[in-house]
Amino acid sequence: MMPRKFPLAKSFFALILILIPSLASAQSAEVSGANTSWILTSTALVLFMTLPGLSLFYGGLVRTKNVLSVLMQCFAIAVVISVLWLLVGYSIAFGPSESAYWGGLSKALFNGVVVDSVSGDIPETVFASFQMTFAIITPALIVGAFVERIKFSAMLIFCSLWTLIVYFPVANWVWGGGWLGQMGLIDFAGGTVVHVTAGVSALVTALVLGQRNGFLTAPMMPHNLTMSFIGAGMLWVGWFGFNAGSALAADGSAGMAMFVTHISASVGAITWMIIEWIKYGKPSGLGAITGMVAGLATITPASGSVGPAGALLVGASGGIICYFATTYFKTKLRIDDSLDVFPVHGVGGIVGTLLAGILVSANLGIFSGNGFAEGMTMGSQVMVQAIGILATGTYSALVTFGLLKFVGILTSGIRVSAEQEQVGLDITEHDEKGYSM
Repeated sequence: MMPRKFPLAKSFFALILILIPSLASAQSAEVSGANTSWILTSTALVLFMTLPGLSLFYGGLVRTKNVLSVLMQCFAIAVVISVLWLLVGYSIAFGPSESAYWGGLSKALFNGVVVDSVSGDIPETVFASFQMTFAIITPALIVGAFVERIKFSAMLIFCSLWTLIVYFPVANWVWGGGWLGQMGLIDFAGGTVVHVTAGVSALVTALVLGQRNGFLTAPMMPHNLTMSFIGAGMLWVGWFGFNAGSALAADGSAGMAMFVTHISASVGAITWMIIEWIKYGKPSGLGAITGMVAGLATITPASGSVGPAGALLVGASGGIICYFATTYFKTKLRIDDSLDVFPVHGVGGIVGTLLAGILVSANLGIFSGNGFAEGMTMGSQVMVQAIGILATGTYSALVTFGLLKFVGILTSGIRVSAEQEQVGLDITEHDEKGYSM
């Protein structure tokens, strides 16, 4: 008996075979190869900022006996926060919002994130990896406030909890569809999410830990400015991914963000050098790289809102204000924020976030602004910027203080003993030396 034929079924499957290439093309059309390539590159650049950029920058600024401890702190933060990001971080920051304050846990362990998942016109894995590098560098910035005197165990627990309770939710507030983003806060690449949170937390940490033994009475000069210059150069290059990558596209916005980032960094460095030249008769290398970082921190929130002329103003403002803030906090208030995290990153983030609300005006044509958020006037936009600063700064300060007290109980004190501080953290915390000679 001849098998029955099913002409309709055959036609159906033939149609499917014909459509398969078309379906594949339609799926691939959702992803932009150019944008994906740029965000992949930006992801590497931002990780490069922490490892090795920030590590070398901070490492060169401490004394020889503590250089390895600083490198170890930055490295350990990178690996631990990466795991936290996988477990719950991405979901809290960018998951389907369950409220205006966090993204929930529906994407914990990257649930539902597969090869074909997209975010906009790039793979979701690429978007998540890019955002992960921001989560890594933010707590690493705080390291500069407590170098040379914190227990490694206390540092690791504190930074992990801080990222979990502060960074992940704040990222959702601003970038993940939360309440500050809904208000229209302008923060293109992390003025509040990164610099205000890290800067304010650094200030609180420095106050709770207290001064290093010999602060302002014994020499505590950077042991290797060559190392710091190399790290600063890496930070500068990596910042292009930080700011221009935040456009999430290989387009004109990314190009403008990259250019204004470079201009602001340059002007910040020049401004700092001029001030030192006037005050002391010569500029310092340390001042030049610190001014560069101040210019970068200040332009970060505004890098998607201003043009080249605006970048001149932002960079100069960052250089001037951060310079005097550094002097005031260290010599007047005698706060041992060891590597000036709050005066540079915190103050820079505050200044840049406020300037973003002013210079974004379409009426200031010289600054090539993109225009206010719909319905905003200058006064209301600046008010939104101020609310964003106050909310993220206050929340960071309160949680940081509570965490430091909690971690102090867990670790029988977050600070090493006076004897251990004298010997140096390389030996007492890691039983190694940064240099063998």
